Amino acid sequence: MKQPSKPAAGEFTEAEKRGLYKAIYERRDVRDRFLPAAIPDEVVHKLLDAAHHAGSVGFMQPWSFIVVRSQEVKAEVKAIFDRANVAAAEAFEGERRQLYSRMKLEGICEAPLNVCVTCDPTRSGPHVLGRNTIRQTDVYSTCCAIQNLWLAARAEGIGVGWVSILDPAELRVLLRIPSHVIAVAYLCLGYVSEFLPRPQLETVGWLPRLPVDELIYDEYWGEKHVR
Repeated sequence: MKQPSKPAAGEFTEAEKRGLYKAIYERRDVRDRFLPAAIPDEVVHKLLDAAHHAGSVGFMQPWSFIVVRSQEVKAEVKAIFDRANVAAAEAFEGERRQLYSRMKLEGICEAPLNVCVTCDPTRSGPHVLGRNTIRQTDVYSTCCAIQNLWLAARAEGIGVGWVSILDPAELRVLLRIPSHVIAVAYLCLGYVSEFLPRPQLETVGWLPRLPVDELIYDEYWGEKHVR
């Protein structure tokens, strides 16, 4: 019987590949179902270290992580969310507005851990390799770190929710973020009772997942390959 060949140096085994794709396809934005159990410090460090190993333009590593455990601080962040959410709801009308008001869009106080991920555009000085023509690549790099954290959390059985309905100026003051630093994401983390089979917004009918083939062009924008 032919023995399966060993993967070459640097290659993933089939089991490792399956694990990677499982984390990608089963990643969810979690707003509820958080369990009260604390995330062990060593696991929190693993997640943040995974985030820290994201790629970044010019290797500038512009991210920092504010870890929030205090219920008092969470309550103040929740108040910022509540104010912003009232204003956000006014953008919708009729059935859309009713659906919006029924959805739970954050788990700030329920999640045992919150993390604010920031971006320092001045890190590594005024001239960063590769950022001369596209200045926003520092923020793009920080988003890569957030995705790393999210996938590592999913692999650890930890849910993550991104709270984007927040006033950045109020959050900056509350968390004492320097004026030149950008608060990119406020995340809620915790073990959960379950991961939904599909994203919540897809399940409730807010929007469907677009077919990937409709989003792929050949050579130029809008050009589709004839198969």
